[in-house]
Amino acid sequence: MAIETVLSGMRPSGKLHLGNYFGALANWVNLQKQYRSFYMVADWHALTSEYGDTSAVESNVWDMVLDWLSCGLDPAQCVIFRQSWVAPHAELHLLLSMMTPLSWLERVPTYKEQMQEMKNRDLSTYGFLGYPLLQSADIMLYKATRVPVGEDQLAHLELTREVARRFNHLYGQVFPEPQAILTKTPKVPGTDGRKMSKSYNNAVLLSDSAKDVEAKVKTMYTDPKKIRLDDKGHPEGCVVYAMHTLYTPEAKDIEGRCKAGTIGCVACKKRLTETLNAGLEPIRAERAKWAGKIQDVKNIIAEGSKKATAVASATMADARGAVKLAIPPQETPR
Repeated sequence: MAIETVLSGMRPSGKLHLGNYFGALANWVNLQKQYRSFYMVADWHALTSEYGDTSAVESNVWDMVLDWLSCGLDPAQCVIFRQSWVAPHAELHLLLSMMTPLSWLERVPTYKEQMQEMKNRDLSTYGFLGYPLLQSADIMLYKATRVPVGEDQLAHLELTREVARRFNHLYGQVFPEPQAILTKTPKVPGTDGRKMSKSYNNAVLLSDSAKDVEAKVKTMYTDPKKIRLDDKGHPEGCVVYAMHTLYTPEAKDIEGRCKAGTIGCVACKKRLTETLNAGLEPIRAERAKWAGKIQDVKNIIAEGSKKATAVASATMADARGAVKLAIPPQETPR
């Protein structure tokens, strides 16, 4: 039985935080050992909302890749590449746009949601409307059979399945219909209790120093009804306890002590600072190592992009043949 292929990617938004790690990156590290895996720096996707100011894209790319490598993505086990360095992504997106009904794009739930959330930006562009189709092209180029997604992304994957089905119906069987890998990911709240996000300024970064972590833990939202040490607490609504469940071995004991009023928030935060820093220290050390040899990091992405291009070009040859478009002749040296 042929090994299955996984494709996933992230927009480069700079240094990653704990939400990114538990929401995707930790899962990628495990998947690279089980599947033929392609992980993409989605820099073209970044332009769909950041086209007005692209000054930070380049530095964001390398900050993100440093975090990927620091957390265990291994170029010997997976292909790590940059979307804009693999031209067939644009070609397949164009080809698919010719046969994808406009209504399919307009009904993607996140399209209207993000239009509402980012009212300060003009997102009434062709690129923003079409970004789910670019995602479909990303997946289909590698004939991915599995895509790790959260439940909120299932509509995007279903669009890809519909597009692949329509292409195969019109032109012949070329693309598999990818299946979701749904994984249970813990909810990682920000320091203020909202979803962790750099835009909310409530994120704990994977690259934060020990002192940064200590300072952020001190500001974390706790049970407002627990004022004195012996007050009985409600850990289910406490950011500090949510973090304990991810990093502290005796989290259940802390939960019981909080409910019984035998541990106060100061001690609780002090213990979280210890365990959180212990968990992040190996990542910080790896990041410092990779940051000291940034040219090696860039070589990894260049080599990965070459490997991705070889696979993507073969797929485009299949797609062109199915659509009855002549494959361009190979250039020969003069």
